[in-house]
Amino acid sequence: MREISKEFPGVKALDRVSMAVGAGEIHAICGENGAGKSTLMNVLSGVYPHGTYGGEILLRGQLVAFKDIRASEAAGIAIIHQELALIPELSITENLFLGHEVARAGIIDWTRARVRASELLAQVGLRLDPDTAIKHLGVGQQQLVEIAKALGKAVRLLILDEPTAALNEEDSAHLLKLLRGLRAQGITSILISHKLNEVLAVADAVTIIRDGQSIETLRLTGEGAGVADEDRLIRGMVGRSLGGRFPARTPQIGAPFFEVQDWTVRHPQAPERLVCKGVSFFVRRGEILGFAGLMGAGRTELALSLFGRSYGLHEGGRLLMEGRELDLPNVAAAIRHRIAYVTEDRKTLGLNLLDDIKTTIVAAALRRVSHRGVLDRHQEVAVAEGYRHSLRIKAPSVTAGVAKLSGGNQQKVVLAKWLFTEPDLLILDEPTRGIDVGAKYEIYELIQELAAAGKGVILISSELPELLGLADRIHTLCEGAITGVLDRDQATQELLMRLMTPGGAVPSPGTAPGLARPVAPTPRVPAF
Repeated sequence: MREISKEFPGVKALDRVSMAVGAGEIHAICGENGAGKSTLMNVLSGVYPHGTYGGEILLRGQLVAFKDIRASEAAGIAIIHQELALIPELSITENLFLGHEVARAGIIDWTRARVRASELLAQVGLRLDPDTAIKHLGVGQQQLVEIAKALGKAVRLLILDEPTAALNEEDSAHLLKLLRGLRAQGITSILISHKLNEVLAVADAVTIIRDGQSIETLRLTGEGAGVADEDRLIRGMVGRSLGGRFPARTPQIGAPFFEVQDWTVRHPQAPERLVCKGVSFFVRRGEILGFAGLMGAGRTELALSLFGRSYGLHEGGRLLMEGRELDLPNVAAAIRHRIAYVTEDRKTLGLNLLDDIKTTIVAAALRRVSHRGVLDRHQEVAVAEGYRHSLRIKAPSVTAGVAKLSGGNQQKVVLAKWLFTEPDLLILDEPTRGIDVGAKYEIYELIQELAAAGKGVILISSELPELLGLADRIHTLCEGAITGVLDRDQATQELLMRLMTPGGAVPSPGTAPGLARPVAPTPRVPAF
């Protein structure tokens, strides 16, 4: 790609970006959110057709000009976006061949299609019935189906945009192993990822993009390879060293103010199944309380059930705020009691992608920008502009649509929406998923500022180093139950992983040998 430039109204997304990818290698692209990585790959794959951008694309030495995605696919290029393009209600077979059906004389040959689907699934290491509906698959399996779909189109250049952002460690490792296998078959891959440890583990070269410009390309393997580590990549991405990955902090922890007692919730579609089993814990003012658990452990289900019973069938248990029992039958009640929840799924549950920034930021607390039931448009803009500057949201104005923002900036808008409600307890569910290291650092600073202001923060994260770097205490969940609680100075990744694994609970401080939960009851919150 030579001198690629791309503009949107008010924004120059790409400014003469150049990069070269060798045949049969894994080439990573790194950069902060909004740097232009996804835009560059959308140009390459025909999402943005020839004529809408400046510069040239050469494939195997030949100048190409793709008018749409079909044209790039015909040339052997396939892109897998961060938001998977699968239809949940259709089967694996139907999704694999949608748009290029296995047919004879215009009639789909389902027998041949299923056989071919089984072959493609085997290539990516999935042993599934090809008639299985996509909605019954986990995110990791869906990601592999997307890759199988690309292989079915005789792909020679595979582009993956944040493929492991929503995956656990096991699924991520499997996907990276698959990429190595594709490389051995001569298939070239371009990998966009914020997980720098994964980039260093699999990539042959890394191109760093910053503010819409290509900064440098580092060779990691082969001729001309140099020594690179995460700090080296970070300096290129953000233009400076971040020093420690987590901001320095001296906790000022006060008394407990929020308590959950024996919280039990049943699955909404399968009432015989408990998703939260007698969960009890408390949060102190100024504290960052972490929750660790494997996929399916019940972390998100617990958070949603606490936030106005947004998930599941409430079986029993109590919530107390400053010693007084809370009744939170819905989200509005939770907001009134100054509880906020930042979802892990910002695109589906955190944002209305048809709205602009200002509408989104004030959405959860309209009364604060209204007078006698009438929205004050000037105040709405002023509030949104304040958060745009304080959270460094990259957008031309607060009237920009949230759908056009990068993932990191969308996450900042979601955070701004809930900060505007002025919560005392903020529940953060995977707040840095799919976000670059620079934006992560800014969000870490914000979390610590909230704690320093006397708020309580519940932090749910699949990244154990993130929990170890931020949380004052960490609870582990497994199969809907708390299996242990560790103070910051006692927690290690190995110990957390043992507590997160079925049958792997070990005694933690305040527990008796052989028991996963504390012997002493959770301290009662004193009345204020």
